Amino acid sequence: MLIAYDGSDNARRAVEYSGRFLQAKRAIVLTAWEPMVRQAARMSGLSGVMGQEWLPDESIEDVALADAKVTNAEGLELAMRAGLNADGRCEESQSTIWTTIVEAADEVNADIIVTGTRGRTGLRSLLQSSVADHVLKHSHRPVLIVPPGK
Repeated sequence: MLIAYDGSDNARRAVEYSGRFLQAKRAIVLTAWEPMVRQAARMSGLSGVMGQEWLPDESIEDVALADAKVTNAEGLELAMRAGLNADGRCEESQSTIWTTIVEAADEVNADIIVTGTRGRTGLRSLLQSSVADHVLKHSHRPVLIVPPGK
């Protein structure tokens, strides 16, 4: 089982439901992360064209990776409290978060992918597909999507 975990309330629910309803010999709690330099370039509209000042110092750990490790440790603790035999894993996203999740599930040969969702509906869901929607559409594995609480 591979559980996508980003630290959100919806991801916490996904971990909780995994422990409650699913059995697996092993669960992997995956936190996908994107390097800060790519996030900054995307947000500033540079589309990957970066000046010298944008290049990271190789001797310093990326802030996004450090945050991902903290988030993943939290998810791993939740999974173990939910009764799952779990390991944590942080994976750098090279393209999209959903692609990273699907590829990691393939790499570990997960029987099922578990993810939370924001539960958008109507026009908003048409304009902005969720990571969970993409995982469901592009993975050849079973996917459990846990909706948000009330």
